[in-house]
Amino acid sequence: MVKITFNSALAQKALGKEGDGLVGDKDPETASVYNGESSTGRCLLTLLGLAFILTGLIVGGACVYRYFTPKKLYHGTMHFTELDSDSVPMYVARPPYYLPRIDEELEIHDNVAIINVPKPRFGESDPAYILHDFQRKLTAYLDLTLRSCYVIPLNTSVVMPPQDLLDLFVQLMSGSYKTYLVHEDLVVTERVDDLSKLGYYINTLCSGRDTYRMQRRSDLISIQKRSVEDCFSIRHFENKFVTITKICKA
Repeated sequence: MVKITFNSALAQKALGKEGDGLVGDKDPETASVYNGESSTGRCLLTLLGLAFILTGLIVGGACVYRYFTPKKLYHGTMHFTELDSDSVPMYVARPPYYLPRIDEELEIHDNVAIINVPKPRFGESDPAYILHDFQRKLTAYLDLTLRSCYVIPLNTSVVMPPQDLLDLFVQLMSGSYKTYLVHEDLVVTERVDDLSKLGYYINTLCSGRDTYRMQRRSDLISIQKRSVEDCFSIRHFENKFVTITKICKA
């Protein structure tokens, strides 16, 4: 009789290999579908991430260009003389044989004109920023001496459109200009507490400052001129003549 025996270790190893094969075997079609879905998900996430990055770059680039790129400023100078009533402009210097002058800097963007009026060397006039918002049809005066803002409807019969105003300053940069002076009389009517209704640009200019609405004195029949008024004046131009704007508190 011959006794046949098996090595228990080898038997267990063989059994283990067979069991692993039974457990580890997968359906090829199921594995293919699973791998395809995983790959598609990764591609979608990658594309979504790239879209966010590109959007951020575009928006960031626009902000950098708008806020950090040096803005083009145009400098203009006008010499002016007072006119007698009902007279034709005659640009003749009178004693002491010189014409006073007004210097301004102009910046135009987004249908808005911002004029910087420095304090003149001669004559009484406050330095100011004047903002013409052609879209909202509003003008704002920021008096740099009083640190207050004054808002009035845009006078389109006096203020040139943006492109015409730009053309005027381009001409002024190439030479001097002699003109005449006209008067504008404005009266403060009420305080403005909510600046958001005035638009982004005026809101930015007047933020943190006392702001008031104004009207032309000629439009306020009920307001009588007082013997003593609290007034100041700004000499400026946004046309082919110089305007002295007198602002008084009613």
